[in-house]
Amino acid sequence: MITRVDRAVGAVLGSAAGDAMGAPYEFGAAGELSARGAEMAGGGGWDPGEATDDTQMAVLVAESLLECGGLELPDVFRRFQRWAAGQPKDIGLQTEDVLTNGASWELAAALHFQVNARAAGNGSLMRAATSAVYFAPAGQEGTMDAARRIAALTHGDRAAWEGTAILHELVRVALEGSDPLAALPVTLAAVHPDHRERYGRVLAADWHPGLATEFNGAVWPCLGSAVWALRTTTTFAGAVRAAVDLGGDTDTVAAVTGILAGARYGRAALPEHWTAPLHVPLPGFGGRVLDADDLRTLAQRLAAAGSP
Repeated sequence: MITRVDRAVGAVLGSAAGDAMGAPYEFGAAGELSARGAEMAGGGGWDPGEATDDTQMAVLVAESLLECGGLELPDVFRRFQRWAAGQPKDIGLQTEDVLTNGASWELAAALHFQVNARAAGNGSLMRAATSAVYFAPAGQEGTMDAARRIAALTHGDRAAWEGTAILHELVRVALEGSDPLAALPVTLAAVHPDHRERYGRVLAADWHPGLATEFNGAVWPCLGSAVWALRTTTTFAGAVRAAVDLGGDTDTVAAVTGILAGARYGRAALPEHWTAPLHVPLPGFGGRVLDADDLRTLAQRLAAAGSP
């Protein structure tokens, strides 16, 4: 019997494991993981088991939620700014601009979107593991609304908000022990009408990453690829390996896959040789580095303190 807490730990640890697994293969060709067979071996500037900005930002969201006793958007934004100023190894171009353009937390992302007219990257999906666990007790409407609000801190395009809201809801369903894939029709019905059709296409049972019309650094194929990986495999490790083997934005696609697969299969499904070397540096926060035990404790606290 997999408990709700086991699934919560699986989601948070699973996202970090996917992130660290995919990092050395980022922007590579499809099939590189299978060809090289190197898991948690590091490379591309990353140490073995080192998590990227995906997990670093998820930790910052988690600690804000726990320390503030709920969602305080200005506090989350300040933590993001402090992290960005700490010169992380990797930070999305859009996220960096939003966090450093000098605008207030309410305006920074909107101004970026106004100027660039494009802001549908996967940067709000990648950090959603911790908030998805925390807000799951709030029900469908509550967790999807929270996802949109957190996403809007760095992404002015509503497409990013809706994708993150879908991910939150699928995690909520999985934490209850239900099938997140079966929940897709009901979840899509709660998506903003302007974005429902496009998400419906990439989340359809017959969609596969070869049908993507954008690079998987965009929110639609990133989420669609993660759901595809979950649908076409039967284990946590199988889903994450399938995600990394897609190539492209491997750390984030695998991190999002790890959220879903971890919530579905639980903590025990994660390979020990993946979690043992996991570590999450937090630039800008006094040299702090979290390990797998820290992430486990964080997930347990989020599950216990989740929003009613």
